[in-house]
Amino acid sequence: MRFFLSVLLLSITFTVTARQKVYDFNSRCQQAYEAIMQLRLEEGKALLEAEKKERPDNLIPYFLDNYADFFPLYFNEDPAEYNAKKSQRAARLSLMEQGPDSSPYYLYTQAAIKFQWAMIRIKFGEKWDAAWEIRKAFMTLKDNQRKFPQFPPNTMLISAMQTVFGTIPDGYKWISGVLGMKGSIKQGMQNLQGFIDSNAPLAQLFKPEGYYYYCYLKLFMESNPNELWQFIQQRQLDTRNNYLFALMVANLAVTNQRADLGIKVLSERNTSARYETMVYQDYLMGLLKLARQDEDAHVYLEKFLNNFKGKFNVKEALQRLSWYYYMRGNMEAANKYRNLILTRGNTEADGDKQALKEAKSGKWPNTFLLKVRLLSDGGFFNDALKLMQTKKAADFTQIEEKIEYAYRLGRIYDEMGQDDKAISMYEATIKVGTGRPEYFAARAALQMGYIYEKRNDKAKALQCYQNCLNMPDHDFKNSLDQRAKAGIQRVGG
Repeated sequence: MRFFLSVLLLSITFTVTARQKVYDFNSRCQQAYEAIMQLRLEEGKALLEAEKKERPDNLIPYFLDNYADFFPLYFNEDPAEYNAKKSQRAARLSLMEQGPDSSPYYLYTQAAIKFQWAMIRIKFGEKWDAAWEIRKAFMTLKDNQRKFPQFPPNTMLISAMQTVFGTIPDGYKWISGVLGMKGSIKQGMQNLQGFIDSNAPLAQLFKPEGYYYYCYLKLFMESNPNELWQFIQQRQLDTRNNYLFALMVANLAVTNQRADLGIKVLSERNTSARYETMVYQDYLMGLLKLARQDEDAHVYLEKFLNNFKGKFNVKEALQRLSWYYYMRGNMEAANKYRNLILTRGNTEADGDKQALKEAKSGKWPNTFLLKVRLLSDGGFFNDALKLMQTKKAADFTQIEEKIEYAYRLGRIYDEMGQDDKAISMYEATIKVGTGRPEYFAARAALQMGYIYEKRNDKAKALQCYQNCLNMPDHDFKNSLDQRAKAGIQRVGG
């Protein structure tokens, strides 16, 4: 009987102990998180496996497994990998639900997993599932915020999401309709700034992730590139040893006319085998080198197209590759890559939509204006202006070329700080280009809004942003509308 009671007691003790799951973000888990956020994924996963063996009741390693899966799926878009790993979403959520609900990690880990899988699902064409996933993540974060208002990771993620809500363009109304919620750029960025500036231990731990959100939102939602680059410099983001930061800065450089910087960052990063392979880097390097007119730009674009297994950015990469050969008079290669635009990739991104539209049109861009565009896109404004000064609008025969000439000249003046000249060219662009399918008039209105906002002329800025929104059926409408809506929020419209 005594033996029986001892076995029974041991059994009960084991069962209770086995069920005592914890969220312990201990030093080993912190090291794993740091490695994963730098895209040293194998090192991070090895640390997580060691933690699982030593402390099987700790749920944090299983939570961080999701990060390790997220980055390759998001950047590389391999369908086979997605099919192999998508079942892990439900398994990990189930595990997180086994932890104590008295911990702020109980809801936070579930929300973060849902958010990451929403981003992945968008890349694999599951838009409706992604929209519901975002809603669930957001509502879970709000619930957690009420229970644990001082929990820094929650503040970080919910602030980033709040900043984006409310600027969703008309082309993505399927998202806003499902989400049924609004956000605030001002409030979201203030809260995110508070997280960034916090010295709380958990804020310090999650800061690299917070930096990632903050930098993108600073450029795309606040439209403040000067503060963005000052922030990157002041915070001394390690783009050499943090591959995620290198990709981020290179992507921001593509968007914000800093080709030299983007190429420098990607060229000087640590290329040790410790880092995960991200084919996306070749896409970025190809765009940057094409803007700088480098002879080897095609090498990177071709490498991306040969190795990338996903759908996003493919049509745009093919378009850029066709431009590379077109500008060099190799029409056989130019047509080869243009024809591939018709069958490869998808049109979820505005750049891919525009690439397909151009390919279907059968028309090639004016070589002079294309060269100016690429120089301007790369931030080589003096070279672009010198070229533009050799022509005038009357030298072009097609109406779309005349409009583009005015727009390109306006953008160059704008980026060089010659605002009055820029406004004059933008007004000419809008006058002739409104109602046409090209994006020049809408972008000109947006840029004028930026100028007037910078001058604190809120009424004129609001008028310009609204004018951009009101222009229908033009290239890049979704992305331009989102920026215009962000501008309207900032100036209080």
